[in-house]
Amino acid sequence: MSVFSAMSISASGLTAQRLRMNVISQNIANAGTTRTDEGTPYRRRAVVFQSVSQDFSSYLSNETQKAGGVRAVAIVDDPSPLKRVYDPEHPDADQDGYVELPNVDTTKEMIDMISASRSYEANVTAFNAAKAMALKALEIGR
Repeated sequence: MSVFSAMSISASGLTAQRLRMNVISQNIANAGTTRTDEGTPYRRRAVVFQSVSQDFSSYLSNETQKAGGVRAVAIVDDPSPLKRVYDPEHPDADQDGYVELPNVDTTKEMIDMISASRSYEANVTAFNAAKAMALKALEIGR
């Protein structure tokens, strides 16, 4: 694997974790949204990742130049049930006085945000290490 492949893998991780942090931010921002454009409460969203890898035989035959990494394949709605709270004064309350609230748990979202930011930092560190190796290799040629 070349140094540039390592940089490409780290860059794909950076892109994936940035998307994950954006989706988590959207979840936190809509934690109290009881009515979306569709007329339903907001549903928590999550990013689905897939590894981008090539098998050993194609690597040897150089059929593809992809280095591997990760990519986001979908942003899916969380199927967990919505929270029901009794609040007859709320404008979105049903005839029994219950309001359906989003299935967003801000504590869980903050934990996911910390995890995503740590993963982002790890990819930055790996990218910088690959960059430093490339620079050292250039210095050898002097």
